[in-house]
Amino acid sequence: MPITLDGSNGITTPMYNGSITANAVTPSVNMKNRIINGAMVIDQRNAGASSGSGVYTLDRWQALATQSSKYTVQQNAGSVTPPAGFTNYLGVTSSSAYSVGATDYFYINQNIEGYNWADLNWGSANAKTVTLSFWVRSSLTGTFGGSFVNWAGNYSYPFSYTISAANTWEYKTVTVVGPSAGTWVGATNGGSLQLYFSLGTGTTYSGTAGSWSANYYGSATGAVSVVGTNGATFYITGVQLEVGSTATSFDYRPYGTELALCQRYYKRISRVDGSGGDYGIINFCDWNGTDSYSGNIISPNMRTSPSLSYSALSDFTYLEGGSTKTPTGIVSVGSGPNYIEINVVWSGGLTAGRAGWLRMTGASAWLAFSSEL
Repeated sequence: MPITLDGSNGITTPMYNGSITANAVTPSVNMKNRIINGAMVIDQRNAGASSGSGVYTLDRWQALATQSSKYTVQQNAGSVTPPAGFTNYLGVTSSSAYSVGATDYFYINQNIEGYNWADLNWGSANAKTVTLSFWVRSSLTGTFGGSFVNWAGNYSYPFSYTISAANTWEYKTVTVVGPSAGTWVGATNGGSLQLYFSLGTGTTYSGTAGSWSANYYGSATGAVSVVGTNGATFYITGVQLEVGSTATSFDYRPYGTELALCQRYYKRISRVDGSGGDYGIINFCDWNGTDSYSGNIISPNMRTSPSLSYSALSDFTYLEGGSTKTPTGIVSVGSGPNYIEINVVWSGGLTAGRAGWLRMTGASAWLAFSSEL
């Protein structure tokens, strides 16, 4: 007997559209929203702690700046209540009253992979229109700016929006007709689109809002400079970028789905419970008296071969042959999107062919794989 999914034969299946209202959130399993972590839920690197500029902050969100120490970024900075239907936001706080120079820029941005953008056909006669929507709150009012920029950085669409009331969540939408010109990365794992929200941009990188230009512009001309006021705040959440000329309900994906999407670009092993003590993470085999090796499968697959980083060598120990040793180096000796071989170097005392395991020794220890755009 044919099976239908409309409930007529007693069999149903959830078909989520990702709807969100002032009082409810419905999870989605699709990819209507081309932004990853638009609800600012995932924060693998900082777990809610503050970070500076020039780095990735909350997952998939980067803080770009030509001058250091001008602002900080933190999940739920200031402990403000998010807009209805959301539990988190990305919060920027200005650290000084900086006068932006002509070639300065300060952004919050997300880079979008070619595989997640190629179907929009930008750069052709079939380019699709998109709509950006988001919730924003600032201690400043006025006209703010941002931009859509191709990966080569030579074709851009500056946009502007107005914040009317200080310290109040406001909902904004920006509709952009897809460009028929410019060079756009196709269906590859390379970068295709850069989306910027400006916190202060100099005249060199500011352009007329509302039109495409064969230039690199990160913001609209005359936009408010958040870094120009000491202690100024800029909070944002619910960022959605979708096909079409109308903003629709936010595509709130299940937490596990959103985390997996983020882990394509960055994956961290850490003490998520915040406790101390030893915590075994990887088994190794001793190659000789000073080197141990481990082959590891990475799941989900990452965008490309990842790099390896870690907190500090003192955060790790190696339990082997009934004794504990501290590493003198941890390096990747080969990797692909779904595997990495790690070499841990010791001062000596290992026995070739013996097995052991690497342990994290405190709450601040972490080991991470990155394949960010």
